[in-house]
Amino acid sequence: MAVALRGLATVVPPTVLVQEEVRDVFAAQPGLTRLAQRIVATSFNVSGIDTRHTVLIELSREAHPDEPVFFDIRSGELLLPGTKARNELYVEHATTLYLDAARAALAATPGIGPADVTHVITVSCTGFYAPGPDYVLARDLGLPPDVERYHLGFMGCYASIPALRLAKQLCEATPDAVVLVVSAELCTLHLRASNDPDTIVASSLFSDGAGAGIVTARPLEPGERAFDLDRFATRITPVGEGDMAWKIGDHGFEMVLSNAVPAIIDQHITGAMEPLFAHDDALAEALRTDASSEAIEHWAIHPGGRSILDKVESRLVLTEEQLVPARATLRDFGNMSSATVLFVLRHILDQASSGDGERVAAMAFGPGLTVETALLTVRG
Repeated sequence: MAVALRGLATVVPPTVLVQEEVRDVFAAQPGLTRLAQRIVATSFNVSGIDTRHTVLIELSREAHPDEPVFFDIRSGELLLPGTKARNELYVEHATTLYLDAARAALAATPGIGPADVTHVITVSCTGFYAPGPDYVLARDLGLPPDVERYHLGFMGCYASIPALRLAKQLCEATPDAVVLVVSAELCTLHLRASNDPDTIVASSLFSDGAGAGIVTARPLEPGERAFDLDRFATRITPVGEGDMAWKIGDHGFEMVLSNAVPAIIDQHITGAMEPLFAHDDALAEALRTDASSEAIEHWAIHPGGRSILDKVESRLVLTEEQLVPARATLRDFGNMSSATVLFVLRHILDQASSGDGERVAAMAFGPGLTVETALLTVRG
C-alpha cells in the first residue's frame, strides 16, 4: 500500500527582511563589543540568505507603532520583551499561518475536503498554547468532531519528518485515513541582540513560515503530483548534544547553535544515512562508494545554514544542481526550523526536472544532535 504526501503547500508572513538591512541593525546595537560586531558582519554576510520573512511588522520600514515591543525605529534599538509578550504574538500569528497553510494544502489536494480529514498533526517549537493549533484547525476548518489530533512540540528543526512518519503509520493502520500535517514556526519572535556568538549566528539565520500537506493512501487524481512516502529513519550522533539546543529563557526561547555543528554533521552524515538505505542493497552500495548522487536524483536537505549545506554536499558527493532546492530555500526564506524541509520538498516538486518515479532523500537536523531522514518517490 503506497502512502503519499499530497497537496504540499507553503506560506510565509508578508513582512520581508532584507539580510543586509537586518545585519546593519544588529551591528549597530548598543553594548556590542567590537568582536561581536565582527561576528555579526561575518555571520550575516556568509549566511547564504538574501531575504527572510517575519510576523513582526514593526521590523518593516512601513510600521512605526507608538509603543514598540521589539524594535524602536526612532532609536534603532532592538528591545527585549519577555517570554510572555513573545508567546502572545505567537498565539496570534501562528494561528493565522497554521490555517493559511492547511487551507492551501486542502485546496491543492483534489478529491479531499475538510470532511475527509481523520487525523491532524501539528508541529512547532517556537511557542505554546492550549487548546492548541490542532484544536484551532479542527474548529476553524470544520473538520469532523471525532478527528484525532496530535501535536509534536519543541523538537526543533527536524520535527516535520517524524510528523510525516507518524502520518504514514496512521495511514498504514487505517487504510482510509486522511492525515493533515501542518508545521508553523515563528523563529523571529525569539531573536535578540547579544555578544554571544551562538545567539548572533541564530539571529542571522532564523525566520518565519509554515508548510502543510495531506498524507493518505487514497489514490491520486489524474495529473496530480505528489510524493510516495517510502521509508524513514532516525539517528542520534554520538556527539553534539550541547552544540544544538533550544531552551526557554526569561526573554524568549534561547538557541544554542555552535560553530561545531557543521563539523559534526560532516563527520557523522554518512552513518546517519545508513539506516535509511539499509533495506536497499543498491542504495547501501552507492553510499559506501560515494555514488549517492547517482542513485538518488533529488536531495531535500534542511538548510540549517550555508556551511551545513556545504558539508553535506561535499561528504555525500552531491552535485551543485542537487543542492539548488535547499540553497534557494535558504536564500529566499532563511531557516524556518521544522517547516523548512517542506519548502525544499515543494521546490523539488515544482522543478521541471523532477519526473515520475524519481527518488528523493530528505534530511533534517536538530537538537540531540538528531538526524531524521526520509526516502520518497516523485509521483505524477
